[in-house]
Amino acid sequence: MTTSDATKIPNPEGRFRLPDPPEREPDDMTSAEHLSETGLHHHLKQFLGHPETTIVSGEKYLTARRGGDMRYPDLLVAFGVDVAAYRETNGYVVAEQGKPPDLVLEIASEGTGHIDVGEKRKFYQGLGIPEYWRFDASGEYHGARLAGDRLVNGRYQPIEIAELPGGVLQGYSAVLNLNWRWTEGRLGCYDPATGLHIASFETERVRADTAEARVRELEAELRRVRDD
Repeated sequence: MTTSDATKIPNPEGRFRLPDPPEREPDDMTSAEHLSETGLHHHLKQFLGHPETTIVSGEKYLTARRGGDMRYPDLLVAFGVDVAAYRETNGYVVAEQGKPPDLVLEIASEGTGHIDVGEKRKFYQGLGIPEYWRFDASGEYHGARLAGDRLVNGRYQPIEIAELPGGVLQGYSAVLNLNWRWTEGRLGCYDPATGLHIASFETERVRADTAEARVRELEAELRRVRDD
């Protein structure tokens, strides 16, 4: 979506605020399915840390300046920025933050897939965003299941996507120092140092269950020693 009428949004406190993005159509709810419902948005925020200066957000408008054209990426990551201003403004204004976001990601849907690979790619390149990623569960709407661009001399250049065993697709984000993966239609973030998914509700549950099982084993071994 494009609009330039942001300065007319009523604000009882007198501060400039961007409008809320419009409600999505039912066929455009894929971002919730792959980011919110899986907890990936939360897991990434916890992994990156520094919440006082790091934004991990989405579904809010991004614009170069007040009154400029706007887009609302499914995921936006920005380091070393004014988080309070982002909240008060209800979105990201590059001119007021002093820098573009470091990364944006779009999740494909039938209604917006062609915009993600066309208009939005040009828009994000024009803002100078270092990395732009796209995820498509089926590959039907973006033309690729996983794709990324890195800004080189002011223009986007494709990031290499590797095919791993089992048909898994992987691309490295230098901005996050993480690997994005497409695995059976699901999006994930993996630590290249360990090859494991970043901490999530599931991995923490497995870790806790494993630790609990180990404690039971040690207790049983201790009882055997005492009985002997």
